[in-house]
Amino acid sequence: MSVYKITTLMFLRFLLSSLFITLVLLPSCRTLILGRIDSAPRQLVRQVPHNFNGKVIIVGAGAAGLAAATILQQHGVDFQILEATDHYGGRVRKNTTFADFPIDLGAEWIHQKKEILNRLVADDSTDWTEATIPYRTLDTYWWDGTEYSKESRLGAKIAYWAYPEFKFKNTTWYDYLDKYFASKVKSKIVYNALVTNIDYTGPRVTITTKDGAQYEADKVIVTVSVGVLQKKLIQFNPVMPPKKLTAIQSVEFLPGFKLFMKFSEKFYPDLITCNTPKGEKVYYDVAFQKGAKTQVLGLLAMGPSTKAYYKLASKKQILEAALKELDVMFKGQASKAFTGEYLLQDWGRHAHTLGTWTNNEASWKTLQWLAKPLKQQVYFAGETYNIYDQRSTVHGAIVSGYTAVYELLEPYKTK
Repeated sequence: MSVYKITTLMFLRFLLSSLFITLVLLPSCRTLILGRIDSAPRQLVRQVPHNFNGKVIIVGAGAAGLAAATILQQHGVDFQILEATDHYGGRVRKNTTFADFPIDLGAEWIHQKKEILNRLVADDSTDWTEATIPYRTLDTYWWDGTEYSKESRLGAKIAYWAYPEFKFKNTTWYDYLDKYFASKVKSKIVYNALVTNIDYTGPRVTITTKDGAQYEADKVIVTVSVGVLQKKLIQFNPVMPPKKLTAIQSVEFLPGFKLFMKFSEKFYPDLITCNTPKGEKVYYDVAFQKGAKTQVLGLLAMGPSTKAYYKLASKKQILEAALKELDVMFKGQASKAFTGEYLLQDWGRHAHTLGTWTNNEASWKTLQWLAKPLKQQVYFAGETYNIYDQRSTVHGAIVSGYTAVYELLEPYKTK
């Protein structure tokens, strides 16, 4: 081992030790790190006495849209959901045929303590009924493009302690949305209704879809991805205020995809983090602690790391590029163990998402402008618009749906 590597490892150990001491001895530091995931009100679901008797249209049937619809229904408000695709869920989807366990094609991790699942549905029980897995990977490696090296176990332990994450064991985020939200409101969804225009010049809002159909409502909640708004695929009349447009364009909403590859044997670790200047690129064991027989390795690429893949002509070529890289890491084992089966879910080039998740932090002013309604007629919800800075998460999207409804009802409170 070179002197350079020895010095680097010594520095890393010092850094990790210092971080551990800081987090243990100074609770305020840990609070600062965890603050963004605990900053929302403890009571997420509540009843608001009101006298609003108008109609609300929700644009988009993803996590935020379904959550908003559920709260409106609980409050006896008339609503309708316009969904651009032929299914609900947005960036939350699942596959049940590829492996002997369901696979999250979109959002997969629970970026919070598992109790958030209870809080989101106003269930105060201490034990969640669906099995979850602490995502505590200790067999982790680093790939810089040429060198494959094991990461510090101490670092992994500290990371999990400071920022705990979970995954569903036998179910998915899609099942969660379906059970607690979609099942209650899906009869109100109009599918294949691609909204292209929202006119809020009058006392009521007029919404026009691509096929020319028009809908009217007293209030509208827009829950489409920020990628759709950045591309101005929905025209607003009047045009949104300059500060709101600036806030929307400031969001770093990067392209990305998930590639799932099936192998005859597990030759890879729990997690391989790849060097990338921005965004994310990881190979990960999709079957991690699921007790499954099927061996599935996932590639999650988001941001600049997708550029080389997007230059390729087909899904198969993207697969071949991934296998080639794995063969370099594992001396040809990937190609030998590959069964020929794979799945590719490309969110970055999906016409109704145009990206993955919000990748940058935002100032308080920017968050306020992102979530700010238009004339108290058009409201916004989704992971990008979460004012508690729980962005990039499913639970953040759900909370933003709640927040939009409570803000909508605020002027009509009777107590």
